[in-house]
Amino acid sequence: MKTKEYVQDLKAKSVEELNAELVAAKKELFNLRFQNATNQLENTSRIKEVRRNIARIQSIMTEKANA
Repeated sequence: MKTKEYVQDLKAKSVEELNAELVAAKKELFNLRFQNATNQLENTSRIKEVRRNIARIQSIMTEKANA
């Protein structure tokens, strides 16, 4: 999914759905870090992508809280 499509998809979600998405992304990041530490991770760029997605989710949650 492209970045703009992903952001539009996130903006359409409610705060509860964003919280669920954030928890899932943080779990995925934990698992990726664990795999990286044990040399099982093949695509290390996925860590960077997930970190940015977490930041996007948090930014949209902040926007919704301030609105």
